[in-house]
Amino acid sequence: MLDVISECLDDAAGLCGRLQAFAPSLSDLSNRVVCCLQGGHKLMFCGNGGSASDGAHIAAEFTGRFSRERGPYRAMALSSDPGLLTAIANDYDYETVFARQVDAFADEGDILFALTTSGKSANIITALERGRANGITTVAFLGKGGGAAKGMADLEFIIPSDTTARIQEAHKLLLHIMCELADRQLK
Repeated sequence: MLDVISECLDDAAGLCGRLQAFAPSLSDLSNRVVCCLQGGHKLMFCGNGGSASDGAHIAAEFTGRFSRERGPYRAMALSSDPGLLTAIANDYDYETVFARQVDAFADEGDILFALTTSGKSANIITALERGRANGITTVAFLGKGGGAAKGMADLEFIIPSDTTARIQEAHKLLLHIMCELADRQLK
């Protein structure tokens, strides 16, 4: 068991060291987020499974607070309303559960965050397509080489790993750093 723990920690630490390459893009993203929120626009997050939970978590960091007291900002997880998700999936299909919400809720100046460890999730790809069609900024947090979602977003963060757990951990770390950078500028 100790070998497995050491292996996981070494893998995570090695990956963490390679995330420094994302610093310029992360700085750009945090500036875009600050401009979006200060302009009265909103952040939207979508993902499946653990990525859905991570998106909801980061949305809560903006509507609630991250590390200091400040006003609330508009952020929403497109995976958080089970009635809406199941209605869209039942009446249309699961591929459009996020895209339909992007069509309904996206306004010029908003930012859509799409989280997928594989880059292959059809509902994420369709959401990115609808985000672009609606003229909003799109951001993809990907792994495993980016999959079919690679190149579909205005900004993308492709974690250099094929291990789902490490990819999700890296996504969360980068998103928390983005929150920290934004928090220092928001009032």
